Amino acid sequence: MSKYLRELDKERFRCILKAVVNTIEGKNCCEAAKAIVESGAISEDILSHIIAGMFGLLKEALRLPKSTLKQEVFLEDLRALRISEDCIADFSSVVFGNRRTFLESVGNQQVTRLPCVTELNWRVDVAISTSSVSRALQPSILTEVKLSDDTRHRFEISISKFQELRYNIALILKEMTDLEKKNILKIQD
Repeated sequence: MSKYLRELDKERFRCILKAVVNTIEGKNCCEAAKAIVESGAISEDILSHIIAGMFGLLKEALRLPKSTLKQEVFLEDLRALRISEDCIADFSSVVFGNRRTFLESVGNQQVTRLPCVTELNWRVDVAISTSSVSRALQPSILTEVKLSDDTRHRFEISISKFQELRYNIALILKEMTDLEKKNILKIQD
């Protein structure tokens, strides 16, 4: 997004930013995007990159409570993304301006939530008699998961697959920890 922002004039940037803010508020920005493309100053492909980048940036900034997101840190993070100073000022006015509380409330209403795990039961089971000789006396883990939408899922995991799952989860957690150490993702008080 940042490389395309350098090519935009301030008026067109503000028009796109207004359309993105309207989208966050729940309004339709299709007409504004169509008008920008029809003006001939920017292609539809580039506009889609800019809108997606702005939308993601603003949604992430508005997701954090105002008390944890410091303006100086936000400005430095935008500079690290190589966004021009004119654009940084406009982004900052959206994120720290007087409409922030409204944008946060609308954003919280639009969040799609997936069911979460409410209950997890498991046990180790050993099949003594089975039609397959290779599975006889092999331990497995029987798991039942209850979700917040009251659905239940049962599955059986072999010990080798469980060890593979455990390893991959540990790897993902390590990668998440490494990502959190990056300066742009740190929450600073």
